[in-house]
Amino acid sequence: MKIILSILFSTIVMNALAQLKPVPSGVIRWNDLPVKKEGLRESRKLVEGTTNEFSYFEIHATTQQKGAVPRPPHTQPDIEELIIIKEGKLKCSIGNKTTELGKGSVLIIPPHEPQVFENTGDGPVTYYVLMFRSKKPVDMERSAKGGGILMVNFDTTTYTEKNNRGTRKFFDRPTAMCENYEMHITYLKQKGPSHAPHQHVDTEIILMIDGESEMVIDGQTYHGSAGDLYIMESGKMHGVANATDQPCSYFAFKWR
Repeated sequence: MKIILSILFSTIVMNALAQLKPVPSGVIRWNDLPVKKEGLRESRKLVEGTTNEFSYFEIHATTQQKGAVPRPPHTQPDIEELIIIKEGKLKCSIGNKTTELGKGSVLIIPPHEPQVFENTGDGPVTYYVLMFRSKKPVDMERSAKGGGILMVNFDTTTYTEKNNRGTRKFFDRPTAMCENYEMHITYLKQKGPSHAPHQHVDTEIILMIDGESEMVIDGQTYHGSAGDLYIMESGKMHGVANATDQPCSYFAFKWR
């Protein structure tokens, strides 16, 4: 019976994965996302599918209200995760590391590492969760050489500025699922493009922090504000700009 159930479960999982479609380029707007509420928790699904590099790719956002009881420790056997804290304070216990992180902080969680998240602030905490499985074999040795678990406190990052364009670098390294993963924040102090339109083999995401932006992807123009997310598929020509005279900022991250 156990063998039959195992085969049935594997078949269901394989069928579900076979139905996944490539994630298209475009914009996902925070205010348009449906909200699922469960007690002192809320969740929002942004996207689920595949990319040029990943056989499985999902982004969701979790909100814990003050007083929410943490979920029991759990691990992901074949999934790597990237966490971005949108607001609030979060106590993060990953493997044998525990720290409290605030808005703008970032984590990388390799497969097999137990994780627990607890709201330790005076109000709600919201964080984005990116889950991904590479098409190539997972490489835990590469992950270890790249640094393994990563917890980047926003307050420890260094801000640099040149010609009204600021940057905070978070990481640029290999992971268990990626040959290289790079992430930074860009600040645009005035209206206009961040740089000339370009293309690359890496899939890229821009996650708006504040302000108003304009993104052109393969000749189509999109607009985004705080909480909105742009996706640029591998090889797509794209360029982002500050859409107003007020400052804007965004996370930019790409992988291959």
